[in-house]
Amino acid sequence: MATATQARHAGAVRRAPSARLLPAAVLAAIAAGALAVLLPWWRDTLAVAGAVGWLTGAGRITGLLAGYAAPVLLLLMARLPPLERGVGADRLARWHAFGGRWLVGLVTAHVLTIVWGYALTDGRGVLAEGVEIVFHFSDMLKATAGTLLLLGTGAVSARAARRRLSYETWYHLHLATYLAVALAFGHQLSTGADLGDGPGLALWYLLYGGTAVLIAWFRLAAPALRDRRHRLRVAEVREEAPGVVSVYVTGERLDELRVQSGQFFRLQFQAPGLRWAANPYSLSAPPHPRFLRFTVKALGGHSAAVARLRPGTWVRAEGPYGAFTGRLQRRRKVLLLGAGVGITPLRALFETLPGEVTLVQRARRPEDLLFQQELAAVAARRGARVHHLIGPREQVGDLGAALARMLPDLADHEVYLCGPEAMTAEAVRALRAAGVPRSRLHHESFAL
Repeated sequence: MATATQARHAGAVRRAPSARLLPAAVLAAIAAGALAVLLPWWRDTLAVAGAVGWLTGAGRITGLLAGYAAPVLLLLMARLPPLERGVGADRLARWHAFGGRWLVGLVTAHVLTIVWGYALTDGRGVLAEGVEIVFHFSDMLKATAGTLLLLGTGAVSARAARRRLSYETWYHLHLATYLAVALAFGHQLSTGADLGDGPGLALWYLLYGGTAVLIAWFRLAAPALRDRRHRLRVAEVREEAPGVVSVYVTGERLDELRVQSGQFFRLQFQAPGLRWAANPYSLSAPPHPRFLRFTVKALGGHSAAVARLRPGTWVRAEGPYGAFTGRLQRRRKVLLLGAGVGITPLRALFETLPGEVTLVQRARRPEDLLFQQELAAVAARRGARVHHLIGPREQVGDLGAALARMLPDLADHEVYLCGPEAMTAEAVRALRAAGVPRSRLHHESFAL
């Protein structure tokens, strides 16, 4: 007999196709906004002639697009519930990272072409013209500071630099983006001739003002109100394996959070060394009316300190976030493939997804397997299957072939995937080669 939680998710198979329309609609809206931003330049530019015209034209276009992209990128990570649930945190993070690289490129191109174009117009050298613009144009000192902050944030966000930073350090450095956008806003109004003083200027104010309001509400006010209402605190910290603990969080009116298996929260534990960073942790068990369980592996300073938390520690929580839920399911046959601490959201989904569910846990050593007894009990209760792939990559061999031996009809499955980046990339390649359509591959990294 299906559990109540499974019954609530049973309609997901039918609802998923309509939910999948949202990412395409969001991208279409962003693209339409970018085209609308260029309309004032198109309307006011009768012709482009000579090097000066091409350079200043390129500077105006890249400036408009950069000014538009900045608030859009902030909105993507503003924790807006419709986006988090409909698009998914992982996809939003990828869009944000991709757009961030474009923003840095647009800002760089804007600075170079504008300074060069103005230098040709005034008959100065490029360096002299740059000094003139920075020190004598309205709001340009602040804009220069904002540009340097933005470029610096882009540098530390590059993959090579990001690997050398802890999550906590990167998180705090990334907050400089907000200051960079605020510092650059003034010069857009004082020197941005394309905005004019009519509807275009009003819409620009609306874009930036609306972004600020949404960020203030969903990143600051809403979490603070939720904290007061639910009063979350640590109930227990239980060791699951060497370096891995489960944190049980209790509180008031937890059912009002409307959490789904597969989702995650950004948690700030109010303890020394932990209260200034909100790290993402996914549920490792279906939501319970009296507690939420998160399983944490010691991968950095923050996660290692979690193991030392004491019962009663207050917890600030942003969430629930993520679209890695049963709403994505369209097939009765489901494969859950996880490795390392990536098994945590799959553990919750294993208990709640309807249909024929198979869970495969990848590990290098038997002692790295998590939740073995729990998974076996859930499998027996609901008639599901659990498999283990143990050993180094050379021993396991081709991942797609190993999965096909367990599931001869692998191509007919919906796949939920969570694990380290290298394993995820390998699994996606293997599953695609095995005939699983990309539309039936779901994964979230919770990287931001």
